[in-house]
Parts: sequence; structure tokens; C-alpha cells
Amino acid sequence: MLLLIAAAIWGAGFTAQRAAMDSMGPFMFTGIRFAIGTLILLPLLPISSKLIQGGHPKTPMRGIYLIGALLTGLICLIGSMLQQVGLVYTDAGIAGFITGLYVMFVPILGLFIRYKVNMVTWVGATLAVIGLYFLSVYGFKSINPGDWFVLGCAVVWAIQVLMVGWLAPRIDPIQLAVVQFGFTAVLAIVIAVIIEGVDINGILAATVPLLYAGILSIGVAFTLQIIAQQKSPPAHAAILLSLEAVFAAIFGALILDETFTGLQIFGCTLMLLGIIVAQLRPPRGFIPENARSSS
Repeated sequence: MLLLIAAAIWGAGFTAQRAAMDSMGPFMFTGIRFAIGTLILLPLLPISSKLIQGGHPKTPMRGIYLIGALLTGLICLIGSMLQQVGLVYTDAGIAGFITGLYVMFVPILGLFIRYKVNMVTWVGATLAVIGLYFLSVYGFKSINPGDWFVLGCAVVWAIQVLMVGWLAPRIDPIQLAVVQFGFTAVLAIVIAVIIEGVDINGILAATVPLLYAGILSIGVAFTLQIIAQQKSPPAHAAILLSLEAVFAAIFGALILDETFTGLQIFGCTLMLLGIIVAQLRPPRGFIPENARSSS
């Protein structure tokens, strides 16, 4: 249930992100929402050991681990910016489905760092790619630039997931989140001030989307995921979290009056099916060699 709530929060977050683009620039929106999310997570630091049950003692965040956390923050910024720019040109519902492809890209990119991928994952990836074709090409009569930005975002999120997958077993996940989100916020705000300037009226106009994206999408949903995945198998968790794409489409239709053609609905269905199929059976040996040595 907690993972389902997290998926719903993240799905609705696409609507909030899309709405905010009418009032402010993508860099400033990203910076402020990650700053809010960081502040929400800060009070959890003293009790993080109670939230993370059954784990091994964590290594202090310094040296290579601190560098890794900062790099995940940089990757997080790149992914967020590609997503925000893409949302300027495409619908929130479609962006949700395309972003969900990161579930496919994780094992595919993992091949380069000795992850093993079984046939089920490749079947899921094929279904997802076919779905993306119908969604982007047939549905729009031409390829929407926003779709390419969001697809790039999905690839970047996959890289981020792989990096966090290496770091999380070794250091406190909430400390990792605070450093990652905080660094993302600082970088985004600095870039926003240089490129976009500071528009107080625009920020105030986007108060509701900012609060939603910061408090719920980052602060609450991330915490729910941490708590829930202590007892939920990874494959089961991934299936539930992949429903983020469905919620994105639902909220996009209800709040932003977004509509889908028949072929777009068919494409979204294939993409969701591909995401679920790829997670029904976790890839055998889907653990990096260096992660095994830590247990």
C-alpha cells in the first residue's frame, strides 16, 4: 500500500511539474523543489537508523562515498532538467510513460558493469520500445521534441539508479538522499540565477506545484519507498512503482484536460506492459560483483 501511494504521488507530480512551467523556468523550479525536499528529509537524519531496519552498519559518508553522492546529485540535476524541458513540449501523461522506461534501461546499461540480464527483461524492453514508437510517431504524426528530452531523462535516471544501487548498501540511504538532493538544489538554483534570473512573481504563481513537488514527490514519497521496501521484494516494489506512469496519465487527463488518441493509448498500454513484464522475474545474478563483496 505504501508503494502504491508513492507511485500515485509521483504520477501526480508530472501534472504539478507541467503546470509550473507556465509560470517559471525549469532550472528554478528544479532547484526550489529539491531544496524543499532536502529540508523535509533533514529531520529524518537522527532517526534514519530506525527507519532502515535489518541492514548492515553503514560506512561514514566521506571520501569516495561523498564523491559518489555528489555525482548522483549532478546526474539527478541532468535528469530533472531533461524532464522539465520535455514537459514544456509534451503532455504530463505521456512524459510519465516515457520516464517509466528507466526500468528497462537499468538492466540494459547494467550490462556494461557486469549485470546479467535474462530473456524476460529483453521481452519487456521490446514491448516498451514498440509502445514508444506508437506513442511518439503515430500518435503525433511526427516525433515530438519533448518526447526525446523525456526519453533522455529516462536514460539518465537509469544511470542514477545504478549509482544509487552501488552506494545505498554502503551508506545511510537518507544521508545519501540529503546530500544528493541538496547538491542538486544548489546547482539548479545557481544555474537558474545566471540563465533565467529570479522572477518572484513567477515563483509565487507556482507555489502549489512547488510545494507538491518538493514535499510530496521528494520528501514523502521517497520516505514511503524506503520504509516499504524493507519488507517488499524488489520485483514486487518495481511493479507497483511502475504504476506511476498510469497515475501520470490519469492526473494529466483530470487536471490538465490532456487527451490521448487510440494509438497513443495503445502505445502507453504496450509500454506499461513492457515495464511490468520486465519486473515479473528479477534477472538472475542482477547484482554487481562489487556489491556482493560488501555483504
